[in-house]
Amino acid sequence: QVQLVESGGGLVQAGDSLRLSCAASGLTFSSYSMGWFRQAPGKEREFVATTTKSGGNAAYADSVEGRVTSSRDNAKNTVYLQMDSLKPEDTAVYYCAAGRTAGLPRYEYQYDYWGQGTQVTVSS
Repeated sequence: QVQLVESGGGLVQAGDSLRLSCAASGLTFSSYSMGWFRQAPGKEREFVATTTKSGGNAAYADSVEGRVTSSRDNAKNTVYLQMDSLKPEDTAVYYCAAGRTAGLPRYEYQYDYWGQGTQVTVSS
C-alpha cells in the first residue's frame, strides 16, 4: 500500500520560511518523479514544484520561482519543499504526489499517488 505523508506545515508570518517534508512508503521511491501541488480556499489545485527521479533537476511554478526549492533524499524516501520569503498568497493546503512519468511533470494526471496534504497559512 502506497502512502505519502506530508508534514511541516503551520502558521507563519509573511517573510518567514517553512520546510515541508513528504515521506513515502510502499513504492520504489527512486522510480517516481515527486511533485508538490497546492490548493487555496476556493481555488483549483495548482502545480508548485517537481523533482526528477534522481533529484538532479527540479522545476517550479512562476509564482514560487526563486523562493522555493524542491529536493529529495532517495535513501530516506523523502522529498522536501523549502519555502522562503513566504507571502499571504502562499496560504494553501500543500500536497505531495508521486508519478512514474519521467522528467519534470507539471500536471495532476501525470501523478499516480497523492498525500493527504498539510496546511500552510501565511499571515500578513
